[in-house]
Amino acid sequence: MSAAIRILGLDPGLARMGWGVIALAGTRLTHIGHGVITTRTADGLGLRLLALHRAVAAVIVELKPDAIAVEQAFVAKDPGAALKLGHARAIALLAAAQAGLEIAEYAPNHIKKSVVGVGHAQKEQVQAMVRRLLPTCSVEQSDAADALACAIAHAHLSGTRARMLAALA
Repeated sequence: MSAAIRILGLDPGLARMGWGVIALAGTRLTHIGHGVITTRTADGLGLRLLALHRAVAAVIVELKPDAIAVEQAFVAKDPGAALKLGHARAIALLAAAQAGLEIAEYAPNHIKKSVVGVGHAQKEQVQAMVRRLLPTCSVEQSDAADALACAIAHAHLSGTRARMLAALA
């Protein structure tokens, strides 16, 4: 059996950024950790982005992921909200690039379909499936559950890619 790889999933947001780390060994998924990074609106954009960067970088240093999976921005009707989400995503990508991690990005519908089987699943359904796929995980926050789901989607896709490469070799 190959060595386990660790995948950090991120659900970007300026006020709340969910993160979750799993290990993939063969087809077995193991929960490593999860949480939510929060920022204060009163701090202003620059300080909030700095706080996100420091926190994501600290998670990377502490949990040592081999790859990162980031949820792509869902195009919102509010341009201001979309721009803030874009800033948060940039921080996630920057921290991963600084750490030399492989970066993958997935659309929200792809993540939901990979984990729940339905591209338009509700947040409660995603949380329930994350708990089922990671039995030792007791995730309660939807942002952290979404981040773990992103990591699981990457694990499923990377496993499929590895099997295809092995079959072609």
